[in-house]
Amino acid sequence: MSSETTDAVRHYFTTIGAALGGLQSWLADPGLMLPGSGLPASLVVPAVVRLKNSFTAWENRIGFSQAFRISRAESGYPVFQNVLELENDRATADKRLASIPDAAALKAEMADFILRVREFPRELQSRMAERVYLESLKRGDVFSPFVLPETVHVSVNPENRRVRTVVVWGAFDGSQTLPMIYVATIEDSSENVTDLLVTKDGKLNEETDVPLPVGGLLNPQLAAQFDDFVQKNSAYSLSPATIAQNLDKDFPTLHPKSLRRIVLGPFYSAGITENNARINEVLSKVRKPDNAWLLTWTMQEVFAAHEIAEKRGFFSSTPAVQQFHIETNDLEAARMGVSAYEKHALVPHDAYQALYAAGEAAAIFGHYRVHVISGTNVISEV
Repeated sequence: MSSETTDAVRHYFTTIGAALGGLQSWLADPGLMLPGSGLPASLVVPAVVRLKNSFTAWENRIGFSQAFRISRAESGYPVFQNVLELENDRATADKRLASIPDAAALKAEMADFILRVREFPRELQSRMAERVYLESLKRGDVFSPFVLPETVHVSVNPENRRVRTVVVWGAFDGSQTLPMIYVATIEDSSENVTDLLVTKDGKLNEETDVPLPVGGLLNPQLAAQFDDFVQKNSAYSLSPATIAQNLDKDFPTLHPKSLRRIVLGPFYSAGITENNARINEVLSKVRKPDNAWLLTWTMQEVFAAHEIAEKRGFFSSTPAVQQFHIETNDLEAARMGVSAYEKHALVPHDAYQALYAAGEAAAIFGHYRVHVISGTNVISEV
């Protein structure tokens, strides 16, 4: 790998690491809520940590394998093949580690090689890099092609005595090379869940211990079916409204009250990505290259405006149906299939100053809520 390529790789991982670290800091603010939900934004921090772990693993992987490509002209994220390879390596980590000497033995062998041959032991260094990579996969969760759902909150709707859950999952869309985080608020009218968790006065049964987060949907009778559903219904090409409607149709006792999708990207890094000529040109003039980046994300939301009640008859019955609101007065919201949306941008202070000085800030950030990061501080709504 040439020194120029090495510098480009280092620059990419430094900038994307800073961007995801800044996003994590912003989401972790205890006062920050997901739009229109009353739910803390920190609920999605574990998914961002997974993504950070993936980039750490990819950076380690380059130490012994140069097969790494990013979507330079589109999302700025690694191409989907890298995501699949990471998942495959995670599944086979134990078997591969068993065939590699431990770290102490490798270090001793490297020292002996240097003394005997008086050259750098590149092959041994590659083996060491592979061990570090595989061990990192075992230690930390990564952002897989599909991140299984977790129930992160449970309560009871006192008006209808339904158990209300908040479920989070993730998906890395292969066609758009974009990671996405989903947050669904779902009411469950299943008898097994109601009997276990709802008291006669319509409150959450405090005698039943629910150790949150719970892997999968809280309802064990539907958990496997729900996993299968969201895995098949989390593509970027499906609008949030379509996903919510499909969920409402496929599960008679699950009533999706809202679905939020956070689309992370595109990501822009000067000298690396080519997804926006105007942005890249200005970023290339930032004084410190490690600050020449911009991360954008979109928060989408669809909610049920009202519910058509269940109908029961002697010979047939019709389950309750949700009527989801689409904001048709906003063309972009209608195109997305959402009730509301927010576009956000995170940018280092140096880069924001460069964009402002070039007279590009208003044009680039006109429809975005801007967050400027300086050191570890994130200042919002600049």
